Amino acid sequence: MCILFLYVNVDGAPGEYKLILASNRDEYYARPAKVAAPWDESPHVIGGRDMEPGREGGTWLAIGGGNDGVIRVGALLNVPGENKQNIVTGRGHIVSNYVSGLVSNEEYSKQLLANDTYGAFNFVSVELGKEPSVLHASNAPHSIDRCDLQGALGFGNSTLDVPLEKVKNGRKRFADIVDQRLNVSAKDSLVEELLQLLRSNEKFFPDPELSRRMINFAEKLSSINVYFPESGYGSRTRTIILIDHNNRMEFIEETMSSTNPDGEWERTHIERQF
Repeated sequence: MCILFLYVNVDGAPGEYKLILASNRDEYYARPAKVAAPWDESPHVIGGRDMEPGREGGTWLAIGGGNDGVIRVGALLNVPGENKQNIVTGRGHIVSNYVSGLVSNEEYSKQLLANDTYGAFNFVSVELGKEPSVLHASNAPHSIDRCDLQGALGFGNSTLDVPLEKVKNGRKRFADIVDQRLNVSAKDSLVEELLQLLRSNEKFFPDPELSRRMINFAEKLSSINVYFPESGYGSRTRTIILIDHNNRMEFIEETMSSTNPDGEWERTHIERQF
């Protein structure tokens, strides 16, 4: 499970953000991972890394600035409740292969689905170049959708046409924050309000779609911040990515320092000029 909110400012003026992203990674607390950093093998890429044995190097969210002048952001979201056959490939490299390369998000999404041996996923790809675009590709069922960039976007663990209640409600709150804090001068307030959104424990329940997919745990998973310590599971990493009109990026991450969600959290702040 994960949740992702995006705003791409296609008509932005100087002094406004071009991209605003806020996301929670939901995972088992004990699953080993590296905090966000530039990657040794691809220094132009920044993101966390999965370090579970046998799946090292994969990622759930990353950003890369290629030498073709295009900034690429990729995010992976699980889709539970699907009976996928012939699963032979881990999903962690879906994002890393995209942000490390120079292939357009449309072509990459087509190749991804043409060679589908993965468990059920939603893959959100952002391309910031001459023609900004956000695509949502899924193998549950196979589809590639080009998202309308005239407003805030929200993505979760279901199909685009049946969003979870927490995605719908979170997107509205995210849109309100963006509308009030789009100017770069409001960065501190913007970051704090986005973090408060990602920390929200309010449950959006009942949710028929979430109950259909996760019948035994739906209520526990119905908040933007998933807090499920009795199962050792929940929102363990919060990420904000900001890119201004000059392609200056700030990557802000809060991640658990231990397997205790009520313990210390580590903050990482990376700045880069793309």
